[in-house]
Amino acid sequence: MPSFVGAIDNGTTSSRFLIFDEKGGLVIGHQLEYRQIFPQPGWVEQDPMDILDSVVTCIDAALRKFELQGHHIKNLKGMGITNQRETVVVWDKNTGKPLHNAIVWSDTRTKDIVRELTESSELGADALMQTCGLPITTYFSAVKLRWLLDNSPEVKEAHDNGTLMFGTVDSWLIYNLTGGVNGGVHVTDVTNASRTMLMDIRKLTWSDECLEFFGINREVLPEIKPSSCLFGNIKYPQGLEDLQGLAIAGCLGDQHAALVGQRCFEVGEAKNTYGTGCFMVFNTGEDIIYSGNGLLTTVGYQFEGEPAAYALEGSIAVAGSAVKWLRDNMGIIKSAEEISELAAGVNDNGGVVFVTAFSGLFAPYWRPDVRGCILGLSQHTTKHHLARATLEATCFQTCAILKAMNNDSGKPLKTLRVDGGLSNSDICMQLQADILGIEVSRPQMRESTALGAATAAAVHLDIGIWRGGFKAFTERIREEKEVLQKFTPSISEQV
Repeated sequence: MPSFVGAIDNGTTSSRFLIFDEKGGLVIGHQLEYRQIFPQPGWVEQDPMDILDSVVTCIDAALRKFELQGHHIKNLKGMGITNQRETVVVWDKNTGKPLHNAIVWSDTRTKDIVRELTESSELGADALMQTCGLPITTYFSAVKLRWLLDNSPEVKEAHDNGTLMFGTVDSWLIYNLTGGVNGGVHVTDVTNASRTMLMDIRKLTWSDECLEFFGINREVLPEIKPSSCLFGNIKYPQGLEDLQGLAIAGCLGDQHAALVGQRCFEVGEAKNTYGTGCFMVFNTGEDIIYSGNGLLTTVGYQFEGEPAAYALEGSIAVAGSAVKWLRDNMGIIKSAEEISELAAGVNDNGGVVFVTAFSGLFAPYWRPDVRGCILGLSQHTTKHHLARATLEATCFQTCAILKAMNNDSGKPLKTLRVDGGLSNSDICMQLQADILGIEVSRPQMRESTALGAATAAAVHLDIGIWRGGFKAFTERIREEKEVLQKFTPSISEQV
């Protein structure tokens, strides 16, 4: 009988559940957008129950489609989870209910806390860099949790009483899917933990130094596990009857999952994911490299029984969300796909430059105070120019990150592997190759993030092409010739 593996993919604006066959081919999936909440400028929230409900709905809908194709749910052997990182969820241990809306990774309400914490150390924003690999910015989870402790009486009381449970979205989903208040498991993986500013990046355990710095009790934190192992078994009280007992055997933050899905297992390989934001991750192997150029030091992935692989990351806050802004806020396009058609209607941007700093600027600048602006407008400007400038905004920010990454690694990247929504745009990828001056490679199977979560689960479950463990799998794929679509620079360096 054939074996299948599922993947929950919770992104910043939507959730999906995808099912892969034992060769890693996509069989079926279902996607659902959920509500975004913007209480004030710079504030971004989500209802944790909306997140959970969207995931359960996607699982149920994908399973129905799976059965309609003639497959049997009993052949689904397990699932992995990948999620938006840094987003903070807090809930009560006794009730299982959220104590506050989730504060999303791109939220910038913590600017004052960041300033205070930075000024409290002689090392400034790098106060914890050697321990957790990250600078103090609005981006990471610990600062958001500190804000909740300072501003939400319910969260503060639960923290002091020992009933607070904290986690990134993966922890919230696993807890609920494995039983919630009735025995739900409180866990996370090393990649998600590495984005909180609370984990010792060398020991892969919660850091007493970081916990003391932020004033957080260890008891509120989930258990840290490798990315590929048994996290728990489904015991969802309000549905998913066909999946009761199914193993959740993989978990990675979305960008780490894309690194695995793109099979960037060798030192020096890198991928760039064009989602809500844009994230370039460069595999540094077992070596921890601290950036001197504004990049982040993070855990790439860890398979059970194997040492952790580390990475350098460059993070851009706004990429696909700028396209969504053109659609939802400005009404310039009716669907995200229209952006490419509009951009192709002109040969250049007509002098228009779009700085998409809706949440400040992330790597390599780390300027939360910057705001977005559109420059170079004239009577000549059309929506075509604005569309092209929107795509170029992400491409130029990616170029800044690539230069920083080349300087840190000492090994200039020759090919950039890409995935994510905007990578489906041929004109965007050609612009990217032209601006970077290197080859851009797009895989035939674009669902790299979900595939990475499925891979982590399947390696533990020992099924399909992943049978025999992580080392056996990586040896096999070295012999395969992957089908890639390549975009080569059409502009010479002299231009």
